[in-house]
Amino acid sequence: MIWTKSGIFVGRNYVINMQQTTFRIDKMDCPCEENLIRMKLAEITTIEKLEFNLSGRTLDVWHTGEVEPISAELDSLNLGSHLVVSVEEKGEVIAEDDSRQRKVLWIVLAINFGFFLIEMTTGLISRSMGLVADSLDMLADTLVYGMSLMVVGAAIAKKKRVALWSGILQIILALLGLSEVIRRFVGLEVIPEFQAMIGISLLALAANSVCLWLLQRTQSKDAHMKASIIFSANDVIINIGVIVAGLLVWWFGSNLPDLIIGIIIFLIVIRGAVRILKLSR
Repeated sequence: MIWTKSGIFVGRNYVINMQQTTFRIDKMDCPCEENLIRMKLAEITTIEKLEFNLSGRTLDVWHTGEVEPISAELDSLNLGSHLVVSVEEKGEVIAEDDSRQRKVLWIVLAINFGFFLIEMTTGLISRSMGLVADSLDMLADTLVYGMSLMVVGAAIAKKKRVALWSGILQIILALLGLSEVIRRFVGLEVIPEFQAMIGISLLALAANSVCLWLLQRTQSKDAHMKASIIFSANDVIINIGVIVAGLLVWWFGSNLPDLIIGIIIFLIVIRGAVRILKLSR
């Protein structure tokens, strides 16, 4: 038995006096937002444990200090966070399995990076801006998962530098993509291959579903594993959007559906990049 500043170690678990604070986070609808929040709160040493509910869009924080610093960090992400309840808690807190979480993050990182390469290559060959844009969304996820792997044991300055360059890279790529979309809007009529759009997006949809399932399994409550994939992931909605755009390209014989979905996804990538840049401050 080992005494700590907040209580007693019991193996890998804690028995401590602390606060359990619940936050509602309206815009937390996929694991990327979860990882951004984990990174943002990693600097607060009074936090003992985080527990996410993506389907319910809530975050439970067990901590030993004041709640105001935690609220301030969450507010800075502009995810629509607000405090629901904060109560005193005494009991056993099961420590998170960092090794298991690292393993899952490496798996989803590899899947996302692999599909970034597949979608980018296929998008360029098939002339689909929707697939190119979706590949950048996959790259954005890869960067977020990569930064999440750096949180444990990484120097804060190093983490912020990686966040800065990751955000800048995403914005540059997204702006280049938007410029190509505009160029095609104003005069270059390029009809993408709808078969590639639909086929690759179906594979990406399956890959994102696997990633979400793996991430949700790392949560401590079974309810989190049952969260709706479509409800909890913008990535899944994006994949469906590209599939629908591919069908509309085939139906109308026009590149407009592909360009429209491309614009939407590029803007989503830029929004995510801005959030990552906030972590570099």
